[in-house]
Amino acid sequence: MSTVRASDFGTGALSRAAALIHTVLTVEALLLLTASPGLAGLLLLGPDPAGLPLAALCLLPLGPALSAALYALHHRSRDLTALRPARAFLRGWRLNAVPALKLWTPLLAWLTVIAFTLTHFSATGLPGWWALLLAAIGAGALLWGAHALVLTSLFTFRARDTARLAGYFLFRHGRATLAAASLLILTAALTAWLTEALPALLAAPLLLSLLHGSRTVITETQEEFTA
Repeated sequence: MSTVRASDFGTGALSRAAALIHTVLTVEALLLLTASPGLAGLLLLGPDPAGLPLAALCLLPLGPALSAALYALHHRSRDLTALRPARAFLRGWRLNAVPALKLWTPLLAWLTVIAFTLTHFSATGLPGWWALLLAAIGAGALLWGAHALVLTSLFTFRARDTARLAGYFLFRHGRATLAAASLLILTAALTAWLTEALPALLAAPLLLSLLHGSRTVITETQEEFTA
C-alpha cells in the first residue's frame, strides 16, 4: 500500500488541476472587478454606431485588467499549497497598468476610427475595396495588439520597443499569430451568436489559451531580447 508524503501534497495531477481551476476562477473574478466600470458603461450604450467613441473610453480599463490577468496566469503556481493568484493579479496590475495603457489607448483609438468608418462607409464615397482594406488593417491591428499585450504583461520594455517587437513577431511566429487569430474569431463568434457578455465571462480561459499559443514568442523574447 503506497503512502503519501507531506512533501507530495499539492503536486499530484488532481492538485494541479484544482490549482489551475482556482487560479482561473480567481483571475476571472478580479478581471471583471477591475474592468467593471467600463463594462457597465458598455451595457448602457447599446449597439448604436454613434456611441463608438464612448465605447472606446469604456474599454480603457480593460487593457490593464487583461495585462494583470495574463501576468497572474503566467506566474501561477501548480502547487495547491502555494496559491496566491489574487496577489499575482494585483502585482501585475500595479506593474503593467501604465505600460499597458500606453499601447492599449492608441490601439483602441485606431480601431475606433476604422469601426466608425466602416459603419458609416456609405457616406464616405469610397470604392468598396476600401472597406475590405480597412477590415484587413483592423484585423492586423488586433493581432498586433494580442502580441503587444503578452509582451507588455510579461516583460519590461519601453512602449515603442514593445510595439516594434509585436510587429516583428506578427510575421516571425506565424503559428502564434494564427493562434491569436483563432481566439479572436472565437470571441467574435461568441459575441455574435450568443451574447456579448460571454467573452467577458470566459476571459481568463481565453487568455490562458493566448499564453499557450504565445509560447514561442515568450521563449524567444526571454532568450534574445532580455539580459
